[in-house]
Amino acid sequence: MGAGVRRTISVLAAALWFAAGCGSAQARAAQPASDDFKPCADAAGDAALAGSLCARFSAPLSYADPGRGQIDLFVREFPAKGRSKGQVWLVAGGPGESGATFYSMLATFRAAFPGYDLMVPDHRGTGFSTRLCPKEEAVDSEGGAALQGAEWATCFGSLETERERAHAFTITNAAQDLRRLVDRYGDRGKTWIYGVSYGTQLVLRTMAVAPPRKVDGIVLDSLVPPETTQTWDLSRRSAVVDEVGRKLLADCDAGPACREQLGGSAVAAMQAVVDDPKLAAAVPGGKPKLFFGALLDFPELRARIPSLLAALRAGDAAPLVQAEQDLEALGAGLMRFPQSPSSIPLVAMISASENNARQGLTKAQVEAEAANYLFVSPLAGQLVGAASMAYPRDDAFGKPPARLPRLLVVQGDMDPKTPYAGAEAHVEALRAAGQVSLVKVGGAPHFVLFTAPDCFTRAVKPFVEKRRAKPKACSID
Repeated sequence: MGAGVRRTISVLAAALWFAAGCGSAQARAAQPASDDFKPCADAAGDAALAGSLCARFSAPLSYADPGRGQIDLFVREFPAKGRSKGQVWLVAGGPGESGATFYSMLATFRAAFPGYDLMVPDHRGTGFSTRLCPKEEAVDSEGGAALQGAEWATCFGSLETERERAHAFTITNAAQDLRRLVDRYGDRGKTWIYGVSYGTQLVLRTMAVAPPRKVDGIVLDSLVPPETTQTWDLSRRSAVVDEVGRKLLADCDAGPACREQLGGSAVAAMQAVVDDPKLAAAVPGGKPKLFFGALLDFPELRARIPSLLAALRAGDAAPLVQAEQDLEALGAGLMRFPQSPSSIPLVAMISASENNARQGLTKAQVEAEAANYLFVSPLAGQLVGAASMAYPRDDAFGKPPARLPRLLVVQGDMDPKTPYAGAEAHVEALRAAGQVSLVKVGGAPHFVLFTAPDCFTRAVKPFVEKRRAKPKACSID
């Protein structure tokens, strides 16, 4: 989320530490272990957390060198209502997001995976698991889990002085974590894994280098492109955003009512806003390419773009101010828990290490490319100079899983983050390892479970309940 969104978030100053507990809902062991589940200390503080169980699991900082110390991994379980059919492991995106992203979406998960326990880990570096900057990212620090003020300098400074420790927060080590968690807490019954965005990359890395003992199926939401892509990596995110934005404008141009509202072409209207300094200055933040690019993430805000352009050209900036407020409110709704803020240090390090195909990207290149776009992302600019934070890629980079259980990909065709074409290419590559299905969700942007929950449930529920169910396309339009 942007700085404006982060400023709207009030972070609760409450740290959770869990000692030896009283066993999980299924009484996994007669003698409780120190990493067993127990009722969560915060379960009564928010209706979304009611009945949840929490555990802390100790894992090596480095699996290649276990003697370098340990980290803690936090896991929250939401037991099934009634008899459990098994577990669904929910792997968040980011790469800096914690499992708290999912807490307000449990109803959709329960509809798509009826009868399953929902297992929600915070992967290393996020949430209540061990952080890259434990002091500065603590929920009881000055800025809570988000960095604030002087914490930026001290945190990033520590990453330089403790580079060896920082470079243990890799996708491959996180994949080993996930395997250990699934093996440790797996119950009788079926085991499913769900991942979204970066979480799809983490799940596939897990299946490539450290597959759990038992996985019955996988659901990937907003699948990342193949890791070796030279077309859709993060340094080219603005091209992806621009393609989706231009598709929206083209759809407007194809409709007489939309064209009439703008008095002509939507593409021309957007170009006029970009080219006119006075119109651009009236856009929140003064950068129309970034502002309108951000609206593409949410269907209800994306649909307003033609009317916002019309209002702006008529000299009325009030609808744009309202859109900015609504954008921030949507972001704040995803950040209501103490551990919700994304770990910016982890985002920066993994993005620079694993998902940037142009390590030598310059500011001049970013600006030259952006000049040709109507919609842009801030990501490319943030990658400039970030190579100094990168860790060396290991042998797992670009390595496909040798074998996969049944796998379903649910992908929006208006996704400005993980493009549909990239998902198609990745699905084709994955089919060498097993049965892989792709469901196209028309009109959906990124994170289908959140932005198109009905379509998500319609695709996933039959896939989970009926082994031979044929996935069907869906549309939110």
